This record gives sequence, C-alpha cells and structure tokens, in this order.
Amino acid sequence: MDRAITATDANQHFSELLRDVQDGSSFVVMSRGRAVARVIPVEKDGQRAQMETLGRFLQTLPQRSAGHWTREDLYR
Repeated sequence: MDRAITATDANQHFSELLRDVQDGSSFVVMSRGRAVARVIPVEKDGQRAQMETLGRFLQTLPQRSAGHWTREDLYR
C-alpha cells in the first residue's frame, strides 16, 4: 500500500525516499492536501511484472505436441 508523503518532505528526504522505493515501498506525494504523484519501484510497473504475468498465463495453457519433425520438414 502506498504511503503518503508531502512534497516538502519528499524534496528534503529524496535520497532516503529512493532507498525505500528500491526496497519495494511506494509513495503518494501530496501537495496542498491533494495527491499529485506516485513514486513506485520500476519492477512493479515494468517489464519484469509483465513477463511474470505472461509466464503464469502460459502455464495455464494445455501442452500440445507437434510430433516428431526434422529440419527438412520445416522447409517443405
């Protein structure tokens, strides 16, 4: 779950905030009581998560055998 942090605190403690994000934390940056930004780890939103989702999906598909084939069969 995202932790709320003011824009001022985020600015003053940015390197600490980044270390927390690297450890998996995520933050909502607030300005004047409104959420204006989210700071999240790249892995949560990036290619790694998409690949994991794809891998889980592919494992749900039935396995099918193409039978025995040779290289020559591919070019016929």
